[in-house]
Amino acid sequence: MAGLRADCAGPVLTPEDPSYDEVRRVWNAMHLREPAVIVRCTRTADVRAALRFAAAAGLPVTVRGGGHNVAGTAVADGAVLIDLSLMRQVVVEPGERVAHAQGGVLLRDVDAATTPHGLACPAGVVSHTGLAGLALGGGYGWLARKWGLTCDHVLAAEVVLADGSVVETAQHPDLLWALRGGGGNFGVVTRFTLRLREAGPVHHRAGLYPFDDAVAALDQYARFAEAQGPDQHAVGCLKIASDEDWIPVGLRRTPVLALTSVWLGEPADGPAANAALFEPLRPAVSRERVLSYAQLQALGDHSEPHGHRYYTKSCYLGDLPSAGLAAACADIRSPWSAIDFEYLRGAILDLPDAESAFPGRDAPYICTVSAHWLDPAQDAENIAWARASIAGVAEPGRGGAYVNYLQDEPDGKVLDVYGDVRYAKLAEVKARYDPANVFRANQNIRPHSQQPV
Repeated sequence: MAGLRADCAGPVLTPEDPSYDEVRRVWNAMHLREPAVIVRCTRTADVRAALRFAAAAGLPVTVRGGGHNVAGTAVADGAVLIDLSLMRQVVVEPGERVAHAQGGVLLRDVDAATTPHGLACPAGVVSHTGLAGLALGGGYGWLARKWGLTCDHVLAAEVVLADGSVVETAQHPDLLWALRGGGGNFGVVTRFTLRLREAGPVHHRAGLYPFDDAVAALDQYARFAEAQGPDQHAVGCLKIASDEDWIPVGLRRTPVLALTSVWLGEPADGPAANAALFEPLRPAVSRERVLSYAQLQALGDHSEPHGHRYYTKSCYLGDLPSAGLAAACADIRSPWSAIDFEYLRGAILDLPDAESAFPGRDAPYICTVSAHWLDPAQDAENIAWARASIAGVAEPGRGGAYVNYLQDEPDGKVLDVYGDVRYAKLAEVKARYDPANVFRANQNIRPHSQQPV
């Protein structure tokens, strides 16, 4: 341990250290695990030292960027945790529309650096999410239909491989392909180079429908969403209404359908474009605002705080099952749980398979059932609700899933997600860069030598 501490510029923690308990925590409180060692990296050399130490000690390895993954794969009992959360630098080249972001940055770090230049990297909808996990698994968000996924904007990366060597993807195009959607299977990304897009103020309108109107409003949403252009992104959520001041007293703490439309085009067109989502069946209440992109990105933060318990199930859909979604909401078990859905496609379809490992680009809809509660004694009922709800809306025979939302899955699910051809190519890349499967604390792609016979 003394040698590891001498080799690292950042702190090295063991269970005896006062800050150990705090540092080992991740966003989802269901995963309170006890790593043997936590290496709080501040530079690429620290990552290399941690990997060398783990190999010499015969210990497994996990990697944390933002620690926001619902499956909690960033931490494991008895492992060496390579913690990138102190590596938060973002450097923007506005003239080139490029940003260089270290492996531990959060989405809010990227937004804070790029928004003053009128630029953004398309990313997820909760600003305390880590960039690395999101980008390596895909990256849906408000700009995805207009510009594509987060992984589509990874131009290059610095990667520490399992043997401690450091490579740049400019010399390894097969590795870059795998990193764009193949998850954390291939190495530790210590720096991303990101393509940026123009992102000015946006028009945002949200409306709430009482539960009795949910099925009709869901059908209205589907008609609107499937016809919307690339400058618009409409999403929906079935949930228990909060106590916010703008919500009428009669709707608070009752099941509702929330529809949201964001207009990304010419500002003058925003009010009319957003209003179309809510016609002819009008919501009980709505709220319209003009937001900066950074403000838009932070809207979801309050609904997913650190330290709560989460369990998520997700599936792709060809059509929106209005009655099934409403039935799942009627049985909701926690005031914080939600059923989210959105129409995808648009620019998500644009990147050819040869450029990215991300699967499922042609999926029309994604539906995500997010159970969210506080009391560990309520684990079983909330997990059961999430499983039953997704089973009630999933389409028989439609495979695939969004890899960033996978957890608690049966053997073979990762193969189902990627499909035979894409998985075989990923396994080849895995065998080239991580033949011993050191990076297996993830939705694991095994090298060819470790595939089941």
